[in-house]
Amino acid sequence: MDYIEVSVRITPYNEDYAEQVIACIEELGFESFLPEDPFLKGYIPEKNFSAQNLKTMLSSYMGEGDFSTTFEYNIIRGENWNSLWESNFNPIVVDRLCTIKASFHRGLPKTRFNITIDPKMAFGTGHHQTTHLMVKGLMNETVKGKSVLDMGCGTAILSILAAKMGASSPIISIDIDPIAVDSAIENGKRNRVSSKLKVFEGDSSILKKGEFDLVLANINRNIIIADIQKYSDSLRPEGTMLLSGFYFKEKELIAEAGAKAGLAFVSCDTLDDWALVKLRKLKKGETVL
Repeated sequence: MDYIEVSVRITPYNEDYAEQVIACIEELGFESFLPEDPFLKGYIPEKNFSAQNLKTMLSSYMGEGDFSTTFEYNIIRGENWNSLWESNFNPIVVDRLCTIKASFHRGLPKTRFNITIDPKMAFGTGHHQTTHLMVKGLMNETVKGKSVLDMGCGTAILSILAAKMGASSPIISIDIDPIAVDSAIENGKRNRVSSKLKVFEGDSSILKKGEFDLVLANINRNIIIADIQKYSDSLRPEGTMLLSGFYFKEKELIAEAGAKAGLAFVSCDTLDDWALVKLRKLKKGETVL
């Protein structure tokens, strides 16, 4: 399949503006984004791309922001895709405990947990601050024997890590993006934990009540706030929820939404301007202080 690489120049550039542009244009059919100051690069199948639709969408949105955008685009032939993402994927190590790498990386030092992924169109390589925070947060939890939900699983980095940490089977991995679902399944096999994962295409509507001890959700603020009650319902009393995909300045909004859903604030970790919030499901009769 051939893709169009769209480079949106954001002036002035910052990550918050890049996130706003993603929210504006992702419904046009983009399958992945790569922030690269001063650009936001987006990738969309050639058959789905319309320069006019993109221009119209950006023009209609820009009146709401304090920044401006221009864009240019070029075609990437299918046979060149692997070389593109390989050039953007360096191995990472989180707290000297977890290495996230691709199959073509060689000669890396061994850590306690080693995860090999093929991000395909998802660019879910662990390099984003929120994935780094979630990996770190998960490694700080007692996971062995716990039932785990990975909501918005992407390339399944967190699901695979939970499996390697001894979570009970099956770990439920859910994503609304069919490409992410395929990638999660393949990466489960690549890391020899596929028998421990059940990957579903869908959203929070498929969750059952009281099913999990640990809920992981690295999505974005709006989805988390909209769905946090369903996440809470799926969590057992005194279960743990780790949430990221939002900025530190938004942590109070997340904590408030959690309190309304029967979740107590436990802690917050940060990396650059991004945050991870840890919440705990209240026991029956317990109230948020």
